[in-house]
Amino acid sequence: MAVETTLILCKPDAIERRLVGEIVGRLERRGYAVRAMQMMTLDKARAKRHYGEHEGKPFFDELVSFITSGPLVALAVEGEGVIEGCRQMIGATDPLKAAPGSVRADFAQTVGRNLVHASDSAESARRELPIFFDTFG
Repeated sequence: MAVETTLILCKPDAIERRLVGEIVGRLERRGYAVRAMQMMTLDKARAKRHYGEHEGKPFFDELVSFITSGPLVALAVEGEGVIEGCRQMIGATDPLKAAPGSVRADFAQTVGRNLVHASDSAESARRELPIFFDTFG
């Protein structure tokens, strides 16, 4: 299996609920390496770039509004099979459908407040990482 790098975002609800340490700890205990991390508040332009594939969908404005509503923590996480591994650890978008023991099953409240974003493919990671980290541009 190849070593990959993926983007993980601890969204504003994770910050508000003080769950960033829990999320990062789970990633590290799984054996993944945090290669870059920063706390930031996104402006609307950057948020729209990040969620660009959803533009025109009915929930797009809500996504942008939520992700810009407060600070988030962006992480570049590296490891073998990290993209699929992180997505499994985080769980399904809907916390009611997330696998037991996943971050979203354990902590998320709703589809719209689901704590974490993870790139869904190598292509998405390559597109998303430079939005948050200059070193990946």
